[in-house]
Amino acid sequence: MPFNIPIFLTWLRILLIPLMIGIYYVPGAWINGIGRDLAAMLVFVIAGLTDWLDGYLARRWNETSAFGAFLDPVADKLVVAAALIMLVQLGRLDAVLAAIIIGREITISALREWMAQVGAHKSVAVSMIGKIKTAAQMIAIPLLLYHQPISRFDVQYIGTWLIYVAAVLTLWSMGYYMRMAWPHLAEQSRKH
Repeated sequence: MPFNIPIFLTWLRILLIPLMIGIYYVPGAWINGIGRDLAAMLVFVIAGLTDWLDGYLARRWNETSAFGAFLDPVADKLVVAAALIMLVQLGRLDAVLAAIIIGREITISALREWMAQVGAHKSVAVSMIGKIKTAAQMIAIPLLLYHQPISRFDVQYIGTWLIYVAAVLTLWSMGYYMRMAWPHLAEQSRKH
């Protein structure tokens, strides 16, 4: 297993998950109320920044590796899934939306792995709709974690609206990826 700064940042992102969740379980007045929400949001944002930074550094320093290419999306999905589950527990997100987003991530990850095995991984490369879905999701989650209004800006309302957009785009992008993979799936089923 190679070790470099980009891979370290990816591992750091995974290690931030228990911190983000643990914030809501730590007793003490210093972090009650808005403090918990702000701290959890900041941890999530830091995790998101490490995602950008590890990719940037890996490309810039030419330190890309098969292990890093595997670990990076796993870390991303773990952080998002943990945040969504936490939001469901806090009553800020409907479990159906979390299940849609997490279920899609599992499905597409498995589809990409299978497509790579049959030599057709380019058929399910990241699409623009997938990037827009990710952007909506990565803005919505910190807003839902923070939860508190900022002046006249209703953070919960905007976060909820964006997570619904992300869920719709999640289904749309899953349909897109399945359509791209369908010829290969049909061909493989004919062979067996």
